[in-house]
Amino acid sequence: MTLAPAPNPAPPRLAGLMNVRSYPNRGAMGDAAAKDIATALRQTLAVQAQVRMIFAAAPSQAQMLASLAAAEGIDWTRVTAFHMDEYIGLAPNAPERFAHWLDAHLFSRLPFAQVHHIIPGAEPKAVATAYAQLLAEAPIDFVCLGIGVNGHIAFNDPPVADFADPLDVKIVTLDEQCRQQQVDDECFPSFADVPEQAITLTVPRLLRARRLFCVVPGALKRAAVETTLYGPVSTACPASILRQHPDCTLYLDAESDPGVQ
Repeated sequence: MTLAPAPNPAPPRLAGLMNVRSYPNRGAMGDAAAKDIATALRQTLAVQAQVRMIFAAAPSQAQMLASLAAAEGIDWTRVTAFHMDEYIGLAPNAPERFAHWLDAHLFSRLPFAQVHHIIPGAEPKAVATAYAQLLAEAPIDFVCLGIGVNGHIAFNDPPVADFADPLDVKIVTLDEQCRQQQVDDECFPSFADVPEQAITLTVPRLLRARRLFCVVPGALKRAAVETTLYGPVSTACPASILRQHPDCTLYLDAESDPGVQ
């Protein structure tokens, strides 16, 4: 299936180095992001043997991933996939685990060359170290990410985000706003059910990717997007650092875009 152009997008604009694109609704936003990602995959696979990608797991990514999975002309057998964070302490078969969410929405739908899951198990610190080594085996081409209500990218919440982090993957304690978001997104039935810790890729690890595609729909994200676009570049809003990446595109809908009245 060839993805149709998104209807009536707003004119693109810049925030620092970051390209900002706004669409009238979540569906148009997700389709447009998927079309750009699919184009980037085809172009890159035409000139190199393999592509390595990192994916976020969140309801905000569902429309984009569905459209991407339907895109034609991509040799997924030459694409290696990673994900960017995972809860610590959930049962292996817990449906809330990000690995399971990505399996259902993307990984099981396409013939990836490899999918590297984060599986914390009984020794999450060792898992974090091993995952960092897998990521370091070759450059990362693309990252598909979102922004949290507290401005986090991956699970780099404001209290633990470090723009000069010496680690590529680490264990973090989730802040209360982040944990509440998981309930508001209907990923967990209550705040008490949300794990307190997670394994996450760090900010520098994400920023070393060649190209970032950041998909952020919904009214709950509007304040975080506004700070990302117009506030100081600071770990108080970790996503603000995206303005300094040389090739990052932010995709918004009318609800998340602070420029839409």
